[in-house]
Amino acid sequence: MGISVRWSVSRRVASAALGCVLLGAGAGACGTGGESSSAKSAQTSAPALTPAEAVAKAAEDSADITSLRYRITGAVPDQGRLTADAAMSTAPLSMTMELTMPDQRAKGPLSIRFAGKAMYVGGGALDIRKLGSSAKLDPGELNGKSWLRIEPAAWGRISVDNRSYGLLPHQVEGSPIAQSTLLTGAKNAKEIGVETILGARTTHYRGTVTFDGLAAAQDAATDKASRERQTRSLDQFIALEFDKNLLMDLWIDDDGRTRQFRMRGATSKVPVNAGEEATVGDPVDMTVAFLRINEPVTVTPPSAGDTADLGALLDAQTG
Repeated sequence: MGISVRWSVSRRVASAALGCVLLGAGAGACGTGGESSSAKSAQTSAPALTPAEAVAKAAEDSADITSLRYRITGAVPDQGRLTADAAMSTAPLSMTMELTMPDQRAKGPLSIRFAGKAMYVGGGALDIRKLGSSAKLDPGELNGKSWLRIEPAAWGRISVDNRSYGLLPHQVEGSPIAQSTLLTGAKNAKEIGVETILGARTTHYRGTVTFDGLAAAQDAATDKASRERQTRSLDQFIALEFDKNLLMDLWIDDDGRTRQFRMRGATSKVPVNAGEEATVGDPVDMTVAFLRINEPVTVTPPSAGDTADLGALLDAQTG
């Protein structure tokens, strides 16, 4: 099943009018079974959305996304450049990703799967020595198995619940659906122009997102769904570790749905010692493209025979 498309009324009217001209049909033939001329006129004269309204509508429509295939490109602090091809489902919440970080000089991509309450990690970039308390483990202890199972683990939830044990950059731990709504926290959203993204005609918007702006949008929400959406947006801003603000670009197609967004800004470097102040860290520059929306996505855990359990490895090491 392809990307779900909900044609706007004005788009349907324009298509019908063009069909009449091409076919040389009379006015009566084109109007048969359709809307009256006065109704069409009223609908096509509807005022265009302001940038703030278009951004808010795209954020509202994001609640209808139940699955997503997407691509991330850009650079993040400490890891450098990255490319990720991923697919996710919202019910149940699961994700699969192939993550490549060329500046880390790994032997290959890192393969990640979140299914249930477990994370599975494999691929040429797997290095279990990076796993916090398991730093004493050696990759040879996988006994030739291709995947490492880590539990409990979580992805795509609020930042305090996400757990990838340091294997994933913080910026890719959050749901791109929630990240795409961040521009609702900008007071200066403006229209840049019309551009083609992934073969679709889109309108490009840009604005500066701040913590205070997102908090104000949360306070101004008038219903439960809006409050929950703004709460997730505020949480994503925190999880992305931006210093004070981020510059965000958002591309929305003619159906009012997000096709792509880009986030840029300096990060806040958390102090190592108590009493120290946070400093400005390396910048984030990430672009996320929505490739296919609401197509079935199933995340299957690797076979048990090819999976080593991190907890069992630690238990064996400590006796």
